[in-house]
Amino acid sequence: MVIRPVLTVLATALLAACAVGPDHVRPTVAVPATFTDVAPPDATVASAAPAPADGAFWQAFGDPQLSALVDDTLAANHDLRIALARYDRANALLRGARFEQLPTVDASARGASNRASADQAPGVPRGARDTDSFEAGIGASWELDLFGRVRRGVEAGRADVAASADDLRALQVAIVGEVATAYLDLRGLQERLRVATENAGNQQHTLALVDARREAGQDSDFDGARASAQAASTSARIPMLEAEIAVATHRIAVLTGRTPDALRQQLSAARALPEVPRTIDPGTPADILRVRPDVSAAEHRLHSATARVGVATADLFPRLTLGGLIGSQAGDLGALFERDSETRLVALGIDWSFLDIGRVRARIAAADADASAELARYQQTVLRALEDTGNALVRFERAHDADVELERAALDSARAARLARLRYEAGETGLLDVLDAERAQLEAEDAFAAGRTRTATGAVAVYRAMAGGWPQTLPARETAGVR
Repeated sequence: MVIRPVLTVLATALLAACAVGPDHVRPTVAVPATFTDVAPPDATVASAAPAPADGAFWQAFGDPQLSALVDDTLAANHDLRIALARYDRANALLRGARFEQLPTVDASARGASNRASADQAPGVPRGARDTDSFEAGIGASWELDLFGRVRRGVEAGRADVAASADDLRALQVAIVGEVATAYLDLRGLQERLRVATENAGNQQHTLALVDARREAGQDSDFDGARASAQAASTSARIPMLEAEIAVATHRIAVLTGRTPDALRQQLSAARALPEVPRTIDPGTPADILRVRPDVSAAEHRLHSATARVGVATADLFPRLTLGGLIGSQAGDLGALFERDSETRLVALGIDWSFLDIGRVRARIAAADADASAELARYQQTVLRALEDTGNALVRFERAHDADVELERAALDSARAARLARLRYEAGETGLLDVLDAERAQLEAEDAFAAGRTRTATGAVAVYRAMAGGWPQTLPARETAGVR
């Protein structure tokens, strides 16, 4: 007789249940149709090979050692392990929030022996003042989520998990990009070391020739001092480049989860810089926003903040709790589970702090402010993603253009230096022309090596901005809110 009306009230309440607070709607952000200051893809020029979004962009360089280092990084990098732990934490909190949707069940048992005093039971014999009691039961309570407080909490938890997953993905792209950049910097430094060593050898040869001519009375001590100074200046570059090589090697080792000196032997042998694609087609700005994990994470955090407005708003309404208990109570342990010892309770509780509306509205205002901040953060993330991609693209394209001129300058300066030495040996020109030509050769060849390194790391920057993938092969899905 008691349970039936309670169940009727419960069914009616659940049918009328709603979730208060605003629903999340992806904000609309106007983006340009194309990237400015970037030439459109040329169909006659080989472009980057297609790969799935968030694919292994480092494989485009065709360097097995780089690919092996990236695999090691993804498996052992400590920053990635920290991000994975944060993702696991968000998942655990979501599981906890989901349990709030279920009844809370507990079991209890109790046995007691009580003796009343003579004052409490006057005239009652001592033995008759002893009483025993035994009870056992199972109870349950369940919050009737009529206004969506629990559901909004679960919704916020799901959004937090999605944001943590995106954070992990963004960090993977960033860490892999850092490994690739450090590796290409290392190969570029090794090339610059080769250039410095080779030019130092040429200048030492010139110094030996000047010394021989000076002893023969053809050159002066002044010529010998100038040649010696230039050779020493070039040789001084070598230890500094060796130090930078060691630093790059240490950085790669730590990124792969090793001690700084662990890869010194493995990376000591110089290798040429990998080939870099001439062009990389980023697709449209909307394509980039589809795959950027930082944009996705910002949206999920906005979703979470919006849902928490509903959690705070639900406190304006009464909180209903359905409780129940079934058990047994007896004065003798042997009679505890007999039919006549049965006890039960069904209760519907209402908790409504209607006099606390001021504090509730303050919490709602705070949640609204958090949501506004997350909206601004989302919009800022979109703008930074577009800026990041546009900057990477224009730098990569201009670096390729610069490499053409730098290569020509390196070849011409090397040829000029050879001719100057031949003319000097033949007595057709002075030492100053040789020293100027050799200095120009060193600067031009070093600039070309640095430029090729800059172009290679620029390609990595483009891939990072594109979240590691090529938008030409994006999965088919809607990008609501991006236009």
